Amino acid sequence: MLPIPLQLIDGFLLKVNFGDALIVGFVLGLFAVATQRSRKLLTLHLIAFGALFLLAPGSMYEPAELSLLSGILQYKMIGLVLLVVSPVLYTTAQK
Repeated sequence: MLPIPLQLIDGFLLKVNFGDALIVGFVLGLFAVATQRSRKLLTLHLIAFGALFLLAPGSMYEPAELSLLSGILQYKMIGLVLLVVSPVLYTTAQK
């Protein structure tokens, strides 16, 4: 297996903020959870990332060079939406 050069990861993390790194982790995690085909596991993933988005300090969301979103409030709103929608999906999931 070919190891990932740390310079690539470091270069990516220097150009984005914490929220963008969370979005990338969220999307990659969605692909991993989708292979399990479990709605309850998917909603637990959504709850975990919603809490991370909402509870992280606002200073970690300052716009950087390649930021996807322009403000702290937008990242916090993503977390709030995930935390509101996820429990409803969890209770309606059958497996």
